[in-house]
Amino acid sequence: MLHIGWLLGRCVSYADSTSTRMAAEKLWSPLSCFQPGLQKDANVALIILNRPIHDVQPLLKRIWDGAVIRAAADGGANRLQECMSQEDHRYVPDIVSGDFDSVREEVVQYCKERGSDVIHTPDQNSTDFTKCLKIVVNIVKKKSLAVDSIVVFGAFGGRIDQTIANINTLFLASAVTDLPVYLLGDDSLACLLLPGRHRIKVDTGLEAEWCGLIPIGTECKRASTTGLKWNLENQSMQFGGLVSTSNSYAPDAQEVSVSTEQPLLWTMGIQTLTSEGHNGSLNYNGSSEQSKQETPESHS
Repeated sequence: MLHIGWLLGRCVSYADSTSTRMAAEKLWSPLSCFQPGLQKDANVALIILNRPIHDVQPLLKRIWDGAVIRAAADGGANRLQECMSQEDHRYVPDIVSGDFDSVREEVVQYCKERGSDVIHTPDQNSTDFTKCLKIVVNIVKKKSLAVDSIVVFGAFGGRIDQTIANINTLFLASAVTDLPVYLLGDDSLACLLLPGRHRIKVDTGLEAEWCGLIPIGTECKRASTTGLKWNLENQSMQFGGLVSTSNSYAPDAQEVSVSTEQPLLWTMGIQTLTSEGHNGSLNYNGSSEQSKQETPESHS
């Protein structure tokens, strides 16, 4: 099993090795693949983790058909079958991988009979998510698949150590792919911004009002932003000091710009979806009301 200290140590080591590498400006469109009319051209790779996905079922259904490749990491195959197969048996992943300590044997057999590539990965030095991500990336490269981003369902909720392990995989991912990797929970999304300049599109209408920038593993010595309610201006962030949580967007903001010298975790809220309308529109409960902790420790 992986220890939390080892995970954080890997984050620190990674941040140290990349702090001097300033990438060119990168454009992020975290929620564009869920917009009506765009999902079939989203060119995403899907990964399902071992967390309940009922609350994001409308999002998952929206991009399933347009996904280039679909994979379930171990118990993620259980979640997919529980959530989707009762209404439509076409929701079968292309790949089921893991050490198989969580997935039910009958689910493995079910997927295998319907064409899934079942890959046993017994290595205990990496999480099932990390191993599944590497498999997906290798297939994308080997087959020259047109993939623009990797979307991971079931990344948040439940055990805090597993959540941190999923965030750690974002650090590891940059060593194997240049593709954006988005972690999704029931009502939130996160991605890792490497040192450099970034533009994040926030104009889909699916964004909830809260967002944040979090330094993981090491101090961020200098970061600046535009498009936020509380912007950073060449400020440092670290645990025990300033972290930009419970932030929000500037009025009428279409995008957020971030310039950073160290890796930062971008987090944002997603509207709570309830269903998909007959016209392809998404029905949701409206903007989440987030309490703002208006202190220097919570935002700029």
